[in-house]
Amino acid sequence: MASIASLGVGSGLDLNGLLEQLESAERQKLTPITNQAASYQAKISAFGTLESALDKFRDAAETLGEEDSFRSVATNQTGESVTFTTGTDVALGSFDINVTQRARAYSIATQGVADKDADLGAGSVSIDLANGESLEVTLSEDKSSLKDLRDAINDQNKGVQASIVNDGSGTPYRLVMTSAKTGTEEAISGVSFSGGLGSALSLDGASEVTARNAEFTINGIAMQSQSNKVEDAIQGVTLNLVEEGESSLDITRDTDAIKKAVNEFVSAFNNLKESIGSLTSFNSETGESGELIGNSTVRRIESELRGVLSAGVDEGEYRVLADLGVSLQRDGTLKVNDEDLDEAISNNLEGVSRFFVGRDENDGIIGKLDSALEDMLEDDGMIDRVTEGFETSIDSLSKRYDRMEQSIAATVERYRTQFQKLDSMVAQMNATSSYLTQQFDMLNAQLKQ
Repeated sequence: MASIASLGVGSGLDLNGLLEQLESAERQKLTPITNQAASYQAKISAFGTLESALDKFRDAAETLGEEDSFRSVATNQTGESVTFTTGTDVALGSFDINVTQRARAYSIATQGVADKDADLGAGSVSIDLANGESLEVTLSEDKSSLKDLRDAINDQNKGVQASIVNDGSGTPYRLVMTSAKTGTEEAISGVSFSGGLGSALSLDGASEVTARNAEFTINGIAMQSQSNKVEDAIQGVTLNLVEEGESSLDITRDTDAIKKAVNEFVSAFNNLKESIGSLTSFNSETGESGELIGNSTVRRIESELRGVLSAGVDEGEYRVLADLGVSLQRDGTLKVNDEDLDEAISNNLEGVSRFFVGRDENDGIIGKLDSALEDMLEDDGMIDRVTEGFETSIDSLSKRYDRMEQSIAATVERYRTQFQKLDSMVAQMNATSSYLTQQFDMLNAQLKQ
């Protein structure tokens, strides 16, 4: 910078300002490069917007393309004797449920001991279950307390759970043995102690709680269950028997959920169409245009989607979207006729499902759309390929920019050298002129004497 600042000192010319103007003029050569790079970057961003809209449309399409979307049910319950959950293969209908007895587990306690930590003596306990299984625990002399026995039984993990209760008496600690599952098939059928344990412990018959099965009716049909969780007594429904009493359950097809899925599909497509319209628009008054106007990839994406939606499917009662009340408008958007869609869902839900879902992966219209969208959105798909092309062009422009900057720097340096020489030459000329002027002045003075 010192050499720039010193330009013009000898000549008195504004060579420093002139050099700055020349450098500014040279740097204008970079403007087309930066503008082109910005244009490519804007197109990459625009394709990101398009990709996002395509992703949302694919999500809505995938939801509509799932069989479960057409199996949604609406339920209504009265009474509090049961709770329930439904699966995908649920039966439709009305069900009156009367719970007369809940299932319970077998339980029995020992007589009490004074200290739960005191050793009771070496020995064994044998526990038999109604299902034919059994468990046996043997304790040593120095590890035979009630707590040790409880832990040893639980460690077996064989259908019996042991716990210790305190009844508040002089010998308060009792070992309670409970079958791990409810129902008669899992009940404890026998308990025997031997050795020191046999001398210290005995069963308290008064504490025995017998096992029992759940008993209930569904639409008057008597049923039993080993558990209070009852599966498939009603197809696709899991009942939880909460208390004795009556409840009713109505299960109907949730047509509102199906219509919602169709409308969300239409809305997502129309949003996609709006995004494409914005990205390819042109305002004749302002001259402004969308970043992707005239782009061939966008035209191809729009054409392929419109082609799939227009073509429909090859088989089934419903062949095209218009058969279901979903029409393709002149502006390329979709519109739902609620009455026609309601009629199709009410009269032939299986046909509606077949149109969207199909019988195999590519049979329904959603499968066809998914194939088209996959080619657009997958790695190395349409959008990936075009954006990678723009990124390659940006890299090339960046290298070109660097080369141009180096060229400009060399040109400015050449100007600086030339200006330094000019400054020196003018300075010498000014010095010679000054010297000659002095000499002529002296000569004139002598001639006047």
